Amino acid sequence: MAENKQIPPPYDLNAKWDACLDLTVRRFVYSSFAGAFGGLLFFRSPVTRWASVAFGAGLGLGSAYTECSQKFGGYPTKFLPPKISDAPASQEEQETD
Repeated sequence: MAENKQIPPPYDLNAKWDACLDLTVRRFVYSSFAGAFGGLLFFRSPVTRWASVAFGAGLGLGSAYTECSQKFGGYPTKFLPPKISDAPASQEEQETD
């Protein structure tokens, strides 16, 4: 009859899209709530309160975009520290040589 074919996890795009959509919605909502709470706590004007909500939503969307681009094989966003041999020598080491 029909064979049950499993798609390997690196090539399963539906699971990646589902995970990214879930992550985006959660981060958007949570950071919007955090912005609303911060706006109520720190600001009096409705305009600045809405600005803090928008700022929180933007942070949530940006962080979700970054993580989703990593899941789809995008460029790594975290910089690695330089190796010891790649770092420039200090003044003391240069004087002794």
